[in-house]
Amino acid sequence: MATRTVVIISGSGSNLQALIDRAEEIGIEICGVISNREDAYGLQRAQRAGIATALVDHRQFDSRESFDATLAETIDGMQAELVILAGFMRILTPEFTRRYEGRMLNIHPSLLPKYRGLHTHKRALEAGEQWHGATIHFVTEELDGGANIIQAPVAINSSDSEETLAARVHGVEHRIYPLAAQWFAEGRLRLQEGRAYLDGAPLPTEGYQYHD
Repeated sequence: MATRTVVIISGSGSNLQALIDRAEEIGIEICGVISNREDAYGLQRAQRAGIATALVDHRQFDSRESFDATLAETIDGMQAELVILAGFMRILTPEFTRRYEGRMLNIHPSLLPKYRGLHTHKRALEAGEQWHGATIHFVTEELDGGANIIQAPVAINSSDSEETLAARVHGVEHRIYPLAAQWFAEGRLRLQEGRAYLDGAPLPTEGYQYHD
């Protein structure tokens, strides 16, 4: 049976679309898409695909804890086995991350642990880096600090702007997120004692290195 998967978004949902397009092939069933923003274009992507959607607007809550509690209730109501954060722009509480530890994934536009947080493309360019990229990791209490699963390096060109670099990083994101979801659905991927394991063997701390 396909792994019941909930995707949580805040914006356009391009990674969501990559997962929708390959869901059957990789063995997941996207049983719901949740957004904290009513104007998130990803909600329209989900609706066009016939996927249930829910809005949990963070502005309607007086604390991060109460927002996270309602978000968790919504996820659990969809009977999710896997939770995927795809451009979800909220910092989650430790209680929430512990609830889904080992079955919640995130994507970050840098080669973690470099450039945690925001504005990663700008920061990589300003630092004169030769390589940038994207990382899939397990979500833990530490922001962008959970065990790395997959990294996809992207070479930085001397002519790159934030926009051109971001476009190439998005391209690899759309390939590695479905791969990580597939590994989880097949029972090959797990989190154990803070380390990501694939097929029973620990992955390198930087994660599996993906190359086109």
